[in-house]
Amino acid sequence: MEQILQAENLTKIHGPGCDQCIASTGPDVGSNICPHCGSVVACADVSFNLHQGEILGVVGESGSGKSTLVQMLYFDVIPTSGRAIFFEDDQEWDLFSLNAAAQRQLRNRRFGMVYQNPRLGLNFNVSAGGNIAERLLMSQVREFAAIRERAKELLDRTQVPVARMDETPANFSGGMQQRVQIAKALATNPPLLLLDEVSTGLDVTVQARILDLILELQQQLGIAMVVVTHDLEVVRLLATRTLVMKSGRVVESGLTDQVLEDPQQAYTQLLVSSAL
Repeated sequence: MEQILQAENLTKIHGPGCDQCIASTGPDVGSNICPHCGSVVACADVSFNLHQGEILGVVGESGSGKSTLVQMLYFDVIPTSGRAIFFEDDQEWDLFSLNAAAQRQLRNRRFGMVYQNPRLGLNFNVSAGGNIAERLLMSQVREFAAIRERAKELLDRTQVPVARMDETPANFSGGMQQRVQIAKALATNPPLLLLDEVSTGLDVTVQARILDLILELQQQLGIAMVVVTHDLEVVRLLATRTLVMKSGRVVESGLTDQVLEDPQQAYTQLLVSSAL
């Protein structure tokens, strides 16, 4: 499999920052708040590679930095330092050195994002079909009939009744809103999909359907995914490899089965034992 994404030392510090932020925070001290300047080290020195068609899980407790990681990759958050390279068709893009227009183009055409809160990923003022149309229009698709046909196809694929495509997401259940988000994210056939706690807050049955849908789409379409979650069962089901994060740092990484069946770090051991 060819590499699609390479992240190197991604770091995000909220606040003024100082030369002691990194050394004074992290799992060893049990905090991501710098005692010297009060800055929050949301994420520090995170590196990984992602290959085509692979699912990478990122797991950790609230405040571990896992959501910040995908928000940086989707240009929602500007990193303090580090770099990320996106590879496609013998080309490569150094994501954080691109100008704003180039970043928007990648975000709109080649990346997809599904947020925990559907209101961040959907426009609740337009219909489900209209949400998909918005993404297609940003990608220079202009023919109305083609847009509507593509919207029907995507809603059907993500198990949203096509008869409801002209209703707004506000009329839908939480699980259906997430499926519309996934349909919207897939509109441009992106090779990379970022998923941030997509099953959190849903009841167990709906959660299982969403996870089955994600796995089915990945197998059918060969999309590379970064899946952020606090739930070990989600990474066990979806991810080939897993990063475990605490206090903004990666404390353990490896093949998912190895990480979950034979955790080496005390924090991972605690996560696994608490999930049993």
